[in-house]
Amino acid sequence: MFHDGKRTQESDEKEHVKNRDFSGYAFILPICVISIIFFLAPILLSLYFSFHDYNVVKPPVFTGMKNYLKIFDDPVCLISIKNIFVYTLGVVPAQTLFSLLLAVIIAPMAKNLWTGFLKGALFIPVISSYILVGIIWRIILNSNLDPLNLVASLTGMGPIMWLGHSQLSMASVILATIWKNVGYFMVLYIAGIMEIPPTYYEAARIDGADYKQTFIRITVPLLRSKTYFVVVLGTIWSFQVFDLVYALTGGGPGFSTMTLVMHIYTTAFKDFHMGYGMALSYVLLIIVILVSLFQLKYMKSS
Repeated sequence: MFHDGKRTQESDEKEHVKNRDFSGYAFILPICVISIIFFLAPILLSLYFSFHDYNVVKPPVFTGMKNYLKIFDDPVCLISIKNIFVYTLGVVPAQTLFSLLLAVIIAPMAKNLWTGFLKGALFIPVISSYILVGIIWRIILNSNLDPLNLVASLTGMGPIMWLGHSQLSMASVILATIWKNVGYFMVLYIAGIMEIPPTYYEAARIDGADYKQTFIRITVPLLRSKTYFVVVLGTIWSFQVFDLVYALTGGGPGFSTMTLVMHIYTTAFKDFHMGYGMALSYVLLIIVILVSLFQLKYMKSS
């Protein structure tokens, strides 16, 4: 009887599988095919070519770890890695702080035409392309009639080559990046602030807490998850920066604003060293993963 019951159960399961409607898989099939062709396949192919000497024209020649070892003898690569860390350390803390302060100022405002205009004005750079932002800031910073140089001339400092100076060019790129991204992260913080129950602030005011104390002891701790997201996303964006640098400085003067993605683009698509360029892209991936894991561990422990 036990075996009869087992056979009945197995037959019921087979009948259930037979009668199952698989039409749902047909709806996800197109996106699966697109993901495989345009995402998974290029990732695997780039990993394959990173171990080869490949220039698109000639067949790939296997070279083992040569492309990865070449990184240590490439001074431009080492400079670009240093630059992305400088760029990230300049961008991420500043845009995180400014977006938080703007959110704290704007979130309590009454919903009116002025508040809507202010939010829209701060969000316009976000929806603008990096190329457009780069062109705008190049006009602002790199002409004799630009606003900053007009102010500098009035103060007797004379025209300043913001994009032509090796030390000022990176600061200019950082400034333009913060201007573009701060509106996006401000919206995230505003959403987080709106989720905080007002009773927390009311109880704090009853206990005699001032605005500064409520900000430090209530707002900042309760926005911790948002801050982690802002920092991690901002870091990933910073390591991937290309469009803005390409439009604003082109990686110059010299290599003072050369980023790793910019170096990958130059190596692969200008010099046609595809294998080495793909190896550089995987180095960038490893750097981003390691930095993200470090941030995750630090944010959890603090």
